[in-house]
Amino acid sequence: MTQDPFIAHRSLLFTVAYELLGSAADAEDVLQESWLRWADADRSQVREPRAYLVRIVTRQALNRLRTLSRSREEYVGEWLPEPLLTSPDVAEDVELAESVSIAMLTVLETLGPTERAVFVLREVFAMPYGEIGEAIGKSAATVRQVARRAREHVAARQPRVRVSRAEQRAVVERFLLALRTGQLQELLEVMAPDVVLVADGGGIVAAALAPVHGAVPVAKLLTRANQVADAFELTTVWLNGSPAGRIEIAGEPTTVSVAVENGRVSRIYIVRNPRKLTRLDEPAELTR
Repeated sequence: MTQDPFIAHRSLLFTVAYELLGSAADAEDVLQESWLRWADADRSQVREPRAYLVRIVTRQALNRLRTLSRSREEYVGEWLPEPLLTSPDVAEDVELAESVSIAMLTVLETLGPTERAVFVLREVFAMPYGEIGEAIGKSAATVRQVARRAREHVAARQPRVRVSRAEQRAVVERFLLALRTGQLQELLEVMAPDVVLVADGGGIVAAALAPVHGAVPVAKLLTRANQVADAFELTTVWLNGSPAGRIEIAGEPTTVSVAVENGRVSRIYIVRNPRKLTRLDEPAELTR
């Protein structure tokens, strides 16, 4: 028996849904809905199952994204994407690793649903404009215009210079060591002067409700958190295709992801919302 195309392309479909939604739980729901539609489809009319399935998933993800927009507006504190445990192999595909990074997913949150879908399908998955248009119900000409605007929007919010994997890893390890030991001066040295820390507690656990700006305030916040924690265990893990930190505080997990520019940490993303930390024990399968 040949494998069902949905099963064969499941990792790809999950990656598409996750990049559009920033939530693995919502991505799984979208895949369930898409499977039902695929099961009812007339397979004899499907010439390219992969493209057909991506269109189904995109439409369902857009529907979900529009539904979620209000709840995210009412979210307590800052909303960050759900971090995923990944294998180091994901980092081998530089474009994929960048597209699923917490930093990129956070930037994608600033796009509208249509712009986000166009950007992801075009820039990450290299889909033709015509196919994207079929997925979102727009003409190819309109998709081209949307893609240009989305690229400009994202480029304005990304680092101008891409760092190498070796530099990224070295800076992250240095930062995590300083965080583990709680040394204020070492934290100040590894962070950019204008570093920004964003934390997501979802109103469930303690976390900064607004971004914290500047190396000194961020360093003081991090060292204070280290000092007040009864049990502070930090290990290096791979999250969203990049080295990151997993902290166990009194048995409860917290993740720390960073963006690196010019040899220093420029942004810090801390996820403490327990509802977003349920997938840290088994690597997610992400692919293009």
